[in-house]
Amino acid sequence: MSGPGITNGAGPTNGAGSTNGAEARHRMRITDRQRVAEDVVTLDLAPVDGVLLPDWEPGAHVDLEVMPGTERQYSLVTTTPDGHWRVAVLREAGGRGGSVAVHDTLRTGDEVLVGGPRNHFGFDPDRPAVFVAGGIGITPIRAMIAAAEQAGTPWELHYAGRSRDRMAFADELVAAHPDRVVLAAADQAPRLNVVGLLAEPRDAVVYCCGPRGLMDAVEAAAAHWPAGSVRVERFEPAADVDAPGESFEVELTLTGTTVTVPADRTLLEVAEDAGAFVLSSCREGTCGTCETPVLEGAVDHRDTVLSPAEQADDRTMMVCVSRAAAGCPRLVLEL
Repeated sequence: MSGPGITNGAGPTNGAGSTNGAEARHRMRITDRQRVAEDVVTLDLAPVDGVLLPDWEPGAHVDLEVMPGTERQYSLVTTTPDGHWRVAVLREAGGRGGSVAVHDTLRTGDEVLVGGPRNHFGFDPDRPAVFVAGGIGITPIRAMIAAAEQAGTPWELHYAGRSRDRMAFADELVAAHPDRVVLAAADQAPRLNVVGLLAEPRDAVVYCCGPRGLMDAVEAAAAHWPAGSVRVERFEPAADVDAPGESFEVELTLTGTTVTVPADRTLLEVAEDAGAFVLSSCREGTCGTCETPVLEGAVDHRDTVLSPAEQADDRTMMVCVSRAAAGCPRLVLEL
């Protein structure tokens, strides 16, 4: 969003039209940092050169260089009235170190490199919304709620957390929408009952972001809903991301070469060695940066970005983790 308003979108931006062309990288300055919950801070980001930031839609995330050579993906909360992007970051002591670096080293006035925005968690303003958030998973859903309010979309929020003091934006959401927000803080109330919540299919879309266990539970509880009724946002690698694979051949049409990907290497690594230009960030199949069009072949999708339907279409793949499917000796990629 280039301003404080919300640009509503009807779905994710990934698909066959995605390419590995040049993507904007913004040198940005942290203009404000606020503690909004226990172990959660927001960062307001403004371009150093004063350029107008690109529009974004609810559910979008950016790549934030939290330390030299290390990027992490964080969902956008809002665009502030003065045109700055806002992200929220949970300090995860047992994580890979990115969020700890944000909390312990980044301060107001620091400059950071930011890529994106990118969106694989699209919001449809034309259908009622059931929002289910767990912990820091409220971040993209906070933007969706603003979009729903602007569009007049019926919505409800079920927000779970370990304790009320760790649930970012909870107080403001309850104050503004007391009849639409249900909090399930484990230290104050019973746990969120997703089975009961989703027992009866509705004419609505369920949007869920949070811990893997919550998203798995929501998908299982809504398995009897019509196809496409559940959308989730995952920033954790798939369980089979490191599963053994087989050697396969890949034709890189833009690079003009054919390479062999051995069983113990990723397609991304081999393509880079061959001189292909591939944008990448997480290298875990969670961010969508390396999404590449598939021209021929069947894919063993190991990402957590594409929906099951998109994976079944085999129109794009995340080359950092996905491979040729068993029995498919050759892929042809627009790379």
